[in-house]
Amino acid sequence: MSGFSNEPRVHGIAVDAETRCAHWDSALDVVAIKFQCCRVWYACYECHKALAGHDAETWPITERAKQAILCGVCKAQLAISEYLDSASNCPRCGAGFNPGCAKHHDLYFDIN
Repeated sequence: MSGFSNEPRVHGIAVDAETRCAHWDSALDVVAIKFQCCRVWYACYECHKALAGHDAETWPITERAKQAILCGVCKAQLAISEYLDSASNCPRCGAGFNPGCAKHHDLYFDIN
């Protein structure tokens, strides 16, 4: 993905300008995550699994203030807590996030 020089590079398979990938490409699939294990941005857990060369690690609850979520629409970097509390909308630009992603939160974040 290309863009502004301060915009994070999002890794993945067939990633578009709004961070959709070959695995998740609906109009609402506009969230990328910085993985805790490698601190690299990926479009989704499937992209990380395919490309990273190591197992993913979840973000601990104590790290909820870390900016590890990227809105693919406005490119805002969000704290994990902002994202989890967002009600499936970017708190900066209002873009809709896929509410189905909540089913995968345990792949990215410690939920306990």
